Amino acid sequence: MSGILPPVHPGEILREEYLAPLGMSAGALARRLHVPRTRIERLAAEQTAVTTDTALRLARFFGTTPQFWMSLQASHDLKTGAAALEKELASIEPLADAA
Repeated sequence: MSGILPPVHPGEILREEYLAPLGMSAGALARRLHVPRTRIERLAAEQTAVTTDTALRLARFFGTTPQFWMSLQASHDLKTGAAALEKELASIEPLADAA
């Protein structure tokens, strides 16, 4: 085991750190954000990514920043992408020091 933590989906953060403590359903949050219920349900179920639009709405509602939500998504995407491409990336020979 490498000791590297598995990627955390932004939906997990939304579900565990925001919705659960508030006792709020995804549908209730969707109504407050003026978005389709399925958008928040799919995000909380880790079936879809945070979009710019959703990040802006979540930030406004929860008093965070859009960057917080987008950074969670970017981190998740990079970790899952690196794992999926591990062998292919290892086969790429880095550019030699140009100096």
